[in-house]
Amino acid sequence: MESIELTILYLDDYIVAVNKPTGLLVHRTYIATQDDQFVLQILRNQIKKYIYPVHRLDKKTSGVLIFALDKETAKLLQQDFINHQIEKRYLAIVRGFFPDEILVDYPLISDSGKKQEAITYFKAIKRNEIPVAFGKHVSSRYSLIEAFPKTGRMHQIRKHCNHLRHPIIGDRPHGCNKQNKLFKETWDMTSMLLHAQQIKLVHPKTKELLLIEAPLFSEFIRMQTILGL
Repeated sequence: MESIELTILYLDDYIVAVNKPTGLLVHRTYIATQDDQFVLQILRNQIKKYIYPVHRLDKKTSGVLIFALDKETAKLLQQDFINHQIEKRYLAIVRGFFPDEILVDYPLISDSGKKQEAITYFKAIKRNEIPVAFGKHVSSRYSLIEAFPKTGRMHQIRKHCNHLRHPIIGDRPHGCNKQNKLFKETWDMTSMLLHAQQIKLVHPKTKELLLIEAPLFSEFIRMQTILGL
């Protein structure tokens, strides 16, 4: 497989942040045995340092991903994530005309069957209707939104968008299969349009306020243009 070089967004003696590409796992997992490249191993080889994961992004989600360069910093960052002291901003393209803003307080069920509190604040950035027929409709509506998760449950933003009946384009299994088929057949688009655009945190060592931003990947930009968003 072709080697991947990650875009480094921030690097000091304690922290490294990269722009994770879509389709790449953070680390090896027993449920994805067919994958042979992972952010953890790629970045270790790239910067020639041992790194410690402190949070995660789904395989299909791109954007800001942070690692620590020592155990103590990793522990401090993990605690900040657990205590919701780190602010995350995501961008997504969803089906339909999204509300101007909405706070979703909708518990989710974990893999172990446990009911967990899950809260996400959403805002619509732009909406557009395009002359592409879908089902019984002669046109299709889409929205570019931003999401600010207040809790960190697995697939939280994806599940909350689906709960609102505004699924993220390209999401499987929490999206709309018919929309995903439309995008594949019409525009040869199979990526999930969810991007971790920004993380704001207080540096656990220097106490400096950090604002780390990740540029959108090319497929997201292409679909923004096509959909007029």
